[in-house]
Amino acid sequence: MSNAKVVLEPAFQGAGHKPGTEIWRIEDFKPVALPKSDYGKFYCGDSYIVLQTTCKGGAYIFDIHFWIGKDSSQDEAGTAAIKTVELDSMLGGRAVQHREPQCYESDKFLSYFKPCIIPMEGGFASGFKKPEVDKFEIRLYICKGKRAIRVKEVPFARSSLNHDDVFILDTENKIFQFNGANSNIQERAKALEVIQHLKEKYHDGVCAVAIVDDGKLQAESDSGEFWVLFGGFAPIGKKTISDDDVVLETTPPKLFSIANGQLKLEDTALTKSILENTKCFLLDCGAELFVWVGRVTQVEDRKAASAAVEKFIIKENRPKTTRITQVIQGYENHTFKSKFESWPVSSTAGSASTEEGRGKVTALLKQKGVDVKGITKTSVPVNDEVPPLLDGGGKLEVWCINGSVKTALPKEELGKFYSGDCYVVLYTYHSADKKEEFYLTYWIGKNSVQEDQEAAFQIANTTWNSLKGRPVLGRIYQGKEPPQFVALFQPMVILKGGTSSGYKKFIEEKGLKDETYCADDVALIRISGTAVHNNKTLQVDAVPTSLSSTDCFVLQTKNSMFLWNGNSSSFEQQQWAAKVAEFLKTGVAVKHCKEGTESSIFWSSIGGKQSYTSKNAAPDAVIREPHLYTFSLRNGKLEVTEVFNFSQDDLLTEDTMILDTHCEVFVWMGQCVETKEKQKAFDIGQKYVQHAMAFEGISPDVPLYKVNEGNEPCFFRTYFSWDNTRSVIHGNSFEKKLSVLFGMRSEGGNKGSSGDGGPTQRASALAALSSALNPSSQGKQSDERPTSSSGDSEHSQRASAMAALSSALNTSSKPSSTQSHSGQGSQRAAAVAALSNVLTAEGSHSPLHSRSSPTADAEKTELAPASPHQLETGPEDVRTEPDVSQEQTANENGGQTTFSYERLISKSTDPVSGIDYKRRETYLVDSEFETVFGMTKEEFYEQPRWKQELQKKKADLF
Repeated sequence: MSNAKVVLEPAFQGAGHKPGTEIWRIEDFKPVALPKSDYGKFYCGDSYIVLQTTCKGGAYIFDIHFWIGKDSSQDEAGTAAIKTVELDSMLGGRAVQHREPQCYESDKFLSYFKPCIIPMEGGFASGFKKPEVDKFEIRLYICKGKRAIRVKEVPFARSSLNHDDVFILDTENKIFQFNGANSNIQERAKALEVIQHLKEKYHDGVCAVAIVDDGKLQAESDSGEFWVLFGGFAPIGKKTISDDDVVLETTPPKLFSIANGQLKLEDTALTKSILENTKCFLLDCGAELFVWVGRVTQVEDRKAASAAVEKFIIKENRPKTTRITQVIQGYENHTFKSKFESWPVSSTAGSASTEEGRGKVTALLKQKGVDVKGITKTSVPVNDEVPPLLDGGGKLEVWCINGSVKTALPKEELGKFYSGDCYVVLYTYHSADKKEEFYLTYWIGKNSVQEDQEAAFQIANTTWNSLKGRPVLGRIYQGKEPPQFVALFQPMVILKGGTSSGYKKFIEEKGLKDETYCADDVALIRISGTAVHNNKTLQVDAVPTSLSSTDCFVLQTKNSMFLWNGNSSSFEQQQWAAKVAEFLKTGVAVKHCKEGTESSIFWSSIGGKQSYTSKNAAPDAVIREPHLYTFSLRNGKLEVTEVFNFSQDDLLTEDTMILDTHCEVFVWMGQCVETKEKQKAFDIGQKYVQHAMAFEGISPDVPLYKVNEGNEPCFFRTYFSWDNTRSVIHGNSFEKKLSVLFGMRSEGGNKGSSGDGGPTQRASALAALSSALNPSSQGKQSDERPTSSSGDSEHSQRASAMAALSSALNTSSKPSSTQSHSGQGSQRAAAVAALSNVLTAEGSHSPLHSRSSPTADAEKTELAPASPHQLETGPEDVRTEPDVSQEQTANENGGQTTFSYERLISKSTDPVSGIDYKRRETYLVDSEFETVFGMTKEEFYEQPRWKQELQKKKADLF
């Protein structure tokens, strides 16, 4: 193959030249580029090609997905597959290829289009279904998935609902979320993101949002309004299992070699060495199939492999929607590699792609007229960016560990670490928002004994528990100190030897020389860092070969102190060297000598003049993209699943997550994780480190942290677009998201199902009563309601119905022996009020209800005390007067107690003083209040508190 790649398809010209997403739709069997404005729009009758380009380590990495709509023709799907191969060929034949059937898309594909994609009916060949401008069509969607959510439109009918899933009903003026009684909390939370998406996309950001909980009795008009749209309340059926609900089981991987279109099972342990570069292989994992392609395989072999895999799916009776991922040798993704027992990382891994990527970048620079002379393949870009460091001015405490005893270091010793010892470090500080934070770590010297290492962990963990889990707790090995740790010490010096009795005993038993640093002995200290966060100061052997032209050194003798500056050392290093000399021997005169001007005393102190290196030290590990994982333990083995294109929203409060930045590993624990599980965080983290060592080449000594939700440090938050308010909100995932997105709170609270069918039973009872009261609603969906010939008869019937409901509820609540008698009465009263509101919602517009009777008035009076607003809120929630007295307000504003809307809003350029800023709306005159809120003050304060707060936020009076 020639070096110049031929563009097989004109539509692909320029593809993959920059990071991002590119999409083509198959039209008349040709790929046609979609305009950016149509990204995320997929039609069921079409097939698409999606290219995702990312830049890693100076090279471009490609993922090509071909999406097949459920109504797309076989020819269109085939064209998408063929064109995907052509695009891959144009990009150098190293892209990972993904087959994406509609409704069964991979999490990675869906992560490009957050929060979701909602495929639309129609397509290029059959004609697109264009909505009528003046007519809004009500749509019902089902939502599935904890992180990558899959949204599917279902028929707008009661029969589509069930108790196990989450549904969204999108109407012209309001979006309802229906939470099945048995639905997943995290799916409920994700559905809220879909609602926000619908609200912004189809309602211009202006639309009411309502939550309807299955089986919950609420006297909210939202619940009644929801059921009215379905023709009135009635029982909803049990969930019927469809193809969408069949979750393919992940099975132990089986490897098949493919030769001449035939599959042969490789009955041996799965290791990387089995894969031959002249063959293709099929890795069967049950839920997903991988096709591995050797670098030197022929095109015919690859085509035969694809055909063999298709036959395999048919023979094994696998669904046609089975996902297939094709990887090329040398560019395997983490998911594929993790299926093997190990995946050795060679020292040259990725070098070819890096060089190719660098060449591509250079070519692009030349096209733009940039001078690229001097850019060599060995040049390392200087990264001047300072990582997030802990705020200064805090309290630093360090304890040296000696068996089970910890000894606090005096202030003048802070910064001295012996390689034979272990230490516990606690830094207490206040962050920018005045919050007290803790950075707690234990440091392990490379020559320390196991007893001290275990004691350091136990002492650090005890400290963590005593501070109620608020600190970030880290394990740090010598030589892998992160910037935040190094920056605490000015300077940090690692010295030879140790002071603990365990270390002394160890070297004595081994017959080793005790090289523990002493201020009166000869010692050579190397300084190779350039800033507060990366100064690396280490005692080395006091011999000439330890010297390097790129570093500075402090040579200490009994009577002298030399500061030796290498010819290639930086000014910052020289400054640090002077600081280290003063730190080790305060007040001692320092003799400065530049490389090449050393005195005979200098050389004699380290054994005489000899040659040493003048080369640059090898750079640290390549900086890689951070990855967020969920995990599970299967037979003691850790299995991880990547969360692609992650954000703060993916940190779900019920979960424990792993964030791998390659420079450190974090185990993040949500507020709702059980305490005993939190104690296992380091065990989980260590299992992950061992896993990543085998498959990603991570260092076994990488810093390992455990972090509690709400106490995330700055160096964790930097990997997210962080919003501090989200991490301090209490509640489950759904309640948190409800509060963040819509300023609402969950009326139902965090109450799990009793497991005895309680919600469903109550819902059925309510449905039966609804049927008794509204027989006309059966069999038809009409807002009309027949008038009764006798008003008294109607009231009598309603009273009987309410009595029936009360009895039903009373029966269902009997198993609960802990509930007080008064609590039962309130619950029943609330239930009766709820039913009354729900069932009379339809009839409120009837002429029958336009006039009141003494009986009706009495009924209202009887039910009023049981309104849920009054039951769920205390006396402080119904107050309408501000905390600041009118007199005080008048005194500070020249006698004025009402003000214009422009002066009361929180972002006012002429704000009012002397008011209760939490009750800004009370200072509006009545007429302007009605203009702002669209209702009177009385009507406003009759609403639930959360509704008041939401409306105040929208009006900027919060």
